[in-house]
Amino acid sequence: MNIFRFIMATAFSVIFFVVTIILMVSALHHFAGAIIGTNTLTEGFIHGINMVIVALATFEMGLGISEEYRTTHADSDVLPILRRTVARFVSIVCVALVLEGLLMVVKYSQLDLAGNLYYPVAIITSAAFMLAALGCFLNLTREKDQVKSVSRAQEEAAQVPVINRSSVMITGSPAF
Repeated sequence: MNIFRFIMATAFSVIFFVVTIILMVSALHHFAGAIIGTNTLTEGFIHGINMVIVALATFEMGLGISEEYRTTHADSDVLPILRRTVARFVSIVCVALVLEGLLMVVKYSQLDLAGNLYYPVAIITSAAFMLAALGCFLNLTREKDQVKSVSRAQEEAAQVPVINRSSVMITGSPAF
């Protein structure tokens, strides 16, 4: 079973890396078209940046698959693996959505399409909801030892002595 897992993880990683290379070549084509004059400068750069964002997301997916599924984990606990994979994927999607929304704001403002700004606002809002949902997921799937260490840190912070303000002299140094 481990051999099949290794082969499939390698195959999917290679597919994602090839797609990343194709997207980067397309982004360079858009950038070159903007500089040479085939496309307008703004349009070429916006399309090129869009391609780079998608290429980054596909590269991170290939990297995540390569790291998570090609290696053999000593522990068979699936929860830490799931937490890492979901956190990485959702954070990449959130970054891609926010950047896409910001690029749409720039595009619509340059084309005087202010009435269409609802779309990028909806995209950025959905990214915020996804990020909040990720935080809830990570909080709800915390392990017991993590919860204990957080509560211990809170207890230690509560035991820190507080300097009495009435014992501070006018010069600002504490009176002993």
